[in-house]
Amino acid sequence: MKRVLPAALVLVAALTISACSTGHNAVDTGTGKFRYVAATKKGSVIAPAARKPAGNVHGDLIDGGPWRLSDHLGKVVLINFWASWCGPCVIESPMLNQVYLETKASGVEFVGLDVKDQRGAARAFITHNHMSYPMVYDEPAKTALQLRIPIAGLPVTVVIDRQGRVAAAYLGAVTYLDIKPVVTKLAAER
Repeated sequence: MKRVLPAALVLVAALTISACSTGHNAVDTGTGKFRYVAATKKGSVIAPAARKPAGNVHGDLIDGGPWRLSDHLGKVVLINFWASWCGPCVIESPMLNQVYLETKASGVEFVGLDVKDQRGAARAFITHNHMSYPMVYDEPAKTALQLRIPIAGLPVTVVIDRQGRVAAAYLGAVTYLDIKPVVTKLAAER
């Protein structure tokens, strides 16, 4: 018992640090129709023949107006679910903005989906971190249901190919070396 307790505490601490919980309104990861089977290994993509359509993903931009994934067909779209109170989200946000700025000329779009925040906190986070890509305000995470991705913790990053299919899904924080080669590779696909 003395050995089990420290190991259990380390495991709980690691899970707490690695992702932020989104609470009781998270997308069902059980056996319902929105169940997501597995994430892709960070830095890898799903083979084109195995990719599935992303679905009718849409929401309202934090500064007003609609955002629809269907308006971006023909482009690679990185969708990042985040919240201002999520430590890993705070850490990865400057890197995501950097990759966005480096790849947008090659047909890559980014959109942030702020979940589980109050609108004021979301706006302050965007301003403080100089985020330059569009942000959808989605406090209940309904866009995750549209995308069929579980949001049991944050951050979550999904990359959509030019045909509107899910090419990669990463549960947890990503790095520059995870994301830049992926969006560059997908941008080169025709």
